[in-house]
Amino acid sequence: MTGSLIEGFTVTHRRYVPHSDAHYGGALVDGAYCMGLFGDVATELAIRTDGDEGLLAGYSGVEMLAPVRAGDVLEATATLTRIGSRSRGLDFEAWVVCRANPQRGPSAADPLDPPLVVARASGTTVVPGEAVLHA
Repeated sequence: MTGSLIEGFTVTHRRYVPHSDAHYGGALVDGAYCMGLFGDVATELAIRTDGDEGLLAGYSGVEMLAPVRAGDVLEATATLTRIGSRSRGLDFEAWVVCRANPQRGPSAADPLDPPLVVARASGTTVVPGEAVLHA
């Protein structure tokens, strides 16, 4: 096994949201942006726990709680919540940890304390039988 296959294992990524990803007025980014981050942290979690990228089979309970804007720095986590023979339950959360502040200047930004929760979801990832057999 590559990592620890234990409930509570968490993977975290941070990413700057470039202005080229803004699709709407007010420099808003679509909700799918967070879903892409969730896919990325799920992939790393599967690699670390099962030695395979696995397949994110589905989401449930998706909540978009606040807007994401160009210039944000997002943090996304995946936490292992359930271990089946080949499936893994995951909880996801995304926060804005820094946000652009154009009122202070064109490149000004501020850390957010506390961070702003922008999205939550639950999902299931599946690893191939070969990966489980060799873990």
